[in-house]
Amino acid sequence: MTDPMQEIRASFFVECEELLEALQDGLQTMSDGSAETETINVVFRAVHSIKGGAGAFGLDELVRFAHKFENALDAVRAGELTVDDALVSFFYRCGDILSDLVRSARDEEALDPATIEPVLEELLKLTGDEGDEVEDTIEFTPTALSLDLDGVDGLAGAGDDMWDLALPGDLPALDAVSSTDSDASHGTPIDERNETTFRIVFSPEPELYSGGNEPLFLFRLLADLGELTASVEAGSTLPALDELRVNDALLTWTMTLRTQVDRAAVAEIFEFVEGLCQLEITDTSDDIPVPQAVARAPVADSVPAVAPAETPCAPSEIPVDSDPEDSAPPAAEEPPPKPAESAAATASPTARMASKSPTVRVDLERIDRLVNLVGELVINQAMLAQSVTEAGLPTNSPVSNGLDDLQHLTRNIQESVMMIRAQPVKSLFQRMGRIVREASTAVMKNARLVTDGEATEIDKTVIERLSDPLTHMIRNAVDHGLESPTDREAAGKPERGTVRLTAGHRSGRVVIEVSDDGGGINRARVQALAEEKGLIPPGQALSDQEIDNLLFLPGFSTAQEVSDLSGRGVGMDVVKSSISSLGGRIAIASTPGKGTSFSISLPLTLAVLDGMVVRIGEETMVVPLNTIAETLTLSEKDIRAVGPRTRVVLVREAFVPLLDLGAELGYRRPRASYAGSIALLLAQEDGTRAVLVVDQIDDQRQVVIKGLQDSYGHVPGVAAATILGDGQIALILDPSDLIANASGQSAPDAALRKAG
Repeated sequence: MTDPMQEIRASFFVECEELLEALQDGLQTMSDGSAETETINVVFRAVHSIKGGAGAFGLDELVRFAHKFENALDAVRAGELTVDDALVSFFYRCGDILSDLVRSARDEEALDPATIEPVLEELLKLTGDEGDEVEDTIEFTPTALSLDLDGVDGLAGAGDDMWDLALPGDLPALDAVSSTDSDASHGTPIDERNETTFRIVFSPEPELYSGGNEPLFLFRLLADLGELTASVEAGSTLPALDELRVNDALLTWTMTLRTQVDRAAVAEIFEFVEGLCQLEITDTSDDIPVPQAVARAPVADSVPAVAPAETPCAPSEIPVDSDPEDSAPPAAEEPPPKPAESAAATASPTARMASKSPTVRVDLERIDRLVNLVGELVINQAMLAQSVTEAGLPTNSPVSNGLDDLQHLTRNIQESVMMIRAQPVKSLFQRMGRIVREASTAVMKNARLVTDGEATEIDKTVIERLSDPLTHMIRNAVDHGLESPTDREAAGKPERGTVRLTAGHRSGRVVIEVSDDGGGINRARVQALAEEKGLIPPGQALSDQEIDNLLFLPGFSTAQEVSDLSGRGVGMDVVKSSISSLGGRIAIASTPGKGTSFSISLPLTLAVLDGMVVRIGEETMVVPLNTIAETLTLSEKDIRAVGPRTRVVLVREAFVPLLDLGAELGYRRPRASYAGSIALLLAQEDGTRAVLVVDQIDDQRQVVIKGLQDSYGHVPGVAAATILGDGQIALILDPSDLIANASGQSAPDAALRKAG
């Protein structure tokens, strides 16, 4: 049986990932020069929520650090700290430590205190707080907030006994705060000539408690605004003590606040719990005094059963009670809001973002199982289509029409399932920000990361496996790409270098680019190093692209000395192999003095692809459709010989290498003549093209990808395999690898030609 607490704990860490993402977003906005109140509040709320949830699970180290971080952010909100580049950079460090603490708590691993304590000390210097303890504990003593439970279900026999909630620290009972009390911790004397009286009805939802929020803290903040009296009411559905659950929402508070602030300042107190409660704030300055307790329907019956997006906890003048006096129209000086100015429309951007659409968390294993089942469905649909074709049924028969509908439905199901697995690359991009900060510190350079296309979606498996190669590329961009501050200044560039990380969809694939505004590739030095290491013969005449591709050779490194970032000969070759294992390609573009760009092209999913089914002799193969620019029928006048064994094809006034697929894969010898042959024009992301000769084109269809890596390792020119409709296994080609490793032999030996 699954432990409920473990499920809640796992859910908390998933929420932490979302909160850390919001934290990074807010810090990025602040680093861009926008330190608006709402942005600071977003960052503050993220840290506050993590602290609250961590406290519920007894994660003391996480709570301690988050509390100090929260204090510093609160000082920014209060205007005590000025937001500048240095402070934002420090907050980034704090965010990194907070992320490490969340990860260590999730994995139940200890984090080295040496990485935390220096940051904590800096936080203490910022806030001037010397204490390490987190304030606010709750204890039950006979004072304040009276809760009359006499006669309530489950507590019969309580008689006249009262359960009272004491407020911690030096805060007196809420109903004991008076206008003569001048203690700054709970308000200043009220000038009756300028005061306003608000009636506040606050009814938490269960989600408020499960998120680690504590209503008591809200009441303390309200008490800071003026004189506050409060009463609490339990619904008639209060269960017996042994049936109470921690997160049950069974209480409703009715409060009266006399203050000199406006309604917006009162509403701001509750901004952290928007969407997690039912709230009413009413100006009762001109009304008769409000009694300490109000008639209210039981909590279970009073909360409307509507979607969260329709009932955010935004302050509203519309009463939630059924009291006839409360349902009267508002006074003339406070007209009701227009329909377009509803609570949902005026809620904060964060609240609107949270209520865009409901989500559900599903175990990834279940989604993988669903993906596999859809793959089998695609295969079975192809088998049915093959059987109908072999049976010779007419295309307009009921069976054929039904099969067409099934094919269309199967494709829609497959695309929908793939969308479930798809995730934005935002989480991956945010991790790279930390890599840039750490790498720039290690090599004493000033660098920043600029991202674009964070909403681009890609298969979750691809995202996970892309993390390591992308990390290496980002480090390379900082270490090798960007110049030192002195060199940049001499070149007339800003001292702060820029590493740009972008993503987007192109031709049915995802293209991720890592670029920098550094000095570009020193091609003369790259070639000299490759010759020195014996990776290429000396004195070769190489094109710029060929020199750039030397960076992908195993053991190649331009680092002059070994460091934590580079110089050990394990570099871009590992990156290229990692990208290739994902069915991707990587290309380089560099301009001396301007910078370098690495472009990664990846499939949208690792499960299915659209392919062209071709035949080579008795073998059937699949060529990915997105690599095929067009199909050709070759003529003798378009074919040219280059040397004794190589040929090229003239395609629109450009010569393209001719590759005989049968010869390249060893199924047969090259043909004596290719006139009349069927060919595919392949086009790569880096501009490379090739004409691939095949014996026959059978079909264009969607195929399910079955990996070969685990059983056979890397097979040159082959990406994976699939099962066709007739049950036959077909290899899925990797055109990029095929072109890169091609022998180019497209003519038979001279001896064979004479014999022929």
